[in-house]
Amino acid sequence: MRTPPLPSGTTREKNRTVHAASDQGLVPFITQREGEEAAPDNLLIHQHAAGPRLYYGDEDPRDRPLRGILWARCGFNPVDERQMPTGVPQWKLMHPYRQMLTMQALHCQVCARPARTPLGFIFLTGPRDEDPTRAEIFTNQPPVCARHARAAAALCPHLEKNPMVFLARSAPLYGVHGVLYGLNAQAQVEVVAQPGHALPFAHPNLPTLLASQLIRRLSSFRVLDMNELLQELADPAAQGSARDPAAHRFSPANHAGTAALSTQDPDVAAPQRP
Repeated sequence: MRTPPLPSGTTREKNRTVHAASDQGLVPFITQREGEEAAPDNLLIHQHAAGPRLYYGDEDPRDRPLRGILWARCGFNPVDERQMPTGVPQWKLMHPYRQMLTMQALHCQVCARPARTPLGFIFLTGPRDEDPTRAEIFTNQPPVCARHARAAAALCPHLEKNPMVFLARSAPLYGVHGVLYGLNAQAQVEVVAQPGHALPFAHPNLPTLLASQLIRRLSSFRVLDMNELLQELADPAAQGSARDPAAHRFSPANHAGTAALSTQDPDVAAPQRP
């Protein structure tokens, strides 16, 4: 499995380059493309003193990119001259590895460049996905940069062009979403559960989970609509006050957290190149 880096900085993936068509529309970096198929199922479970553990039959270190968790494999199409994936977008699917890379690094899900804005990090959800009065929100959607916030809202069918905007000052990594495996009566590996919620990193079932999404927890945020966000992004005064810890009390629960957010979790291994 090839493991391309994010298309920013000086690092360049050695995939074949394909020239983008001049009329090709904007497609988010995390969107899975036709031809990027899941790898053949070659999963194994071995027993250890600490309990069962899920493996690939031909596993290498790139299959466990963070905290020792096994990650779902998916193909990678060639990239264009901008180092962006090519192929017909499958709009309802997120590429599991690109989702992980952008969420890990807090990069924009559209352009894959750093997503931090003067106001904080912008996370979008569907208009009815979350209860904005909750003190904590768990999201599988990587942030968006200021430049691509409007585009992300328009491109993602799930957002219905009217997303709920969470402007976060704190968004630590929380856990993963995926599928749990076990052994049947014939000692064959099979799916035993598909949790409808994320499992935190300390969960005892993680050794037999095949993860497909990295999850962050929003605990210090404001809730806006898209028009309010765009107005604040265009207002230097609003951006200046956002840098002042005393200027806002974030989230409906009146959280006052203003700790700087690292763009790299210290427990996450850097993506390896082949």
